[in-house]
Amino acid sequence: MKPGPWSLLPSLGAGLALAWLAGFLWFVHAVKVSAGTDARADGIVVLTGGADRIAEGLRLLRAGRGRALLISGVGKGAELASLMRGAGVDPGYLAGRITLGREATSTIGNADETAAWVHDEKLRSLLVVTASYHMLRAITELQRTLPGVALIPAPVLPPALRGGSGSFSTVRLLAHEYTKWLVSELGLTRLEAEAGKEPG
Repeated sequence: MKPGPWSLLPSLGAGLALAWLAGFLWFVHAVKVSAGTDARADGIVVLTGGADRIAEGLRLLRAGRGRALLISGVGKGAELASLMRGAGVDPGYLAGRITLGREATSTIGNADETAAWVHDEKLRSLLVVTASYHMLRAITELQRTLPGVALIPAPVLPPALRGGSGSFSTVRLLAHEYTKWLVSELGLTRLEAEAGKEPG
């Protein structure tokens, strides 16, 4: 009896699982490389989610690596002075060059908020500061809202990825982020958002 098309499902499933695993191993290696960048850009955007990200964005601004800084996704009650003090930076002369974005609650929201700011500031290039594991997805979403703007990654290596940590919680975080990046690459994140299931 000739095998039907359903008999191919196990092999197809195994192939997809192997492809996912191979891609995941590449992703883990990529996000643990703290490359940094010496580049300069018109502006800098920090996608919030960790204290180290804000500190890095402020450091880049203070070093003259961009003329303006957006901190996207700031909580409603957070104030610039407290954010700067928490990062160990004098809030004095830099304050006038910093914008706090308070509308974004997700990576898609970050992309929309950043696009509006970039257009208002008339910027043509942007340093993007976020956790290394979040960078690929962030760049994917930003490219959709900022065609023609040069996006330069400035990744921050979070504590969980320093020193070769392989805890279950870290692996789960990376697997979750890798899967969300794949969904983003397929262009499905906007569809999820419209359905009321907007990813982080």
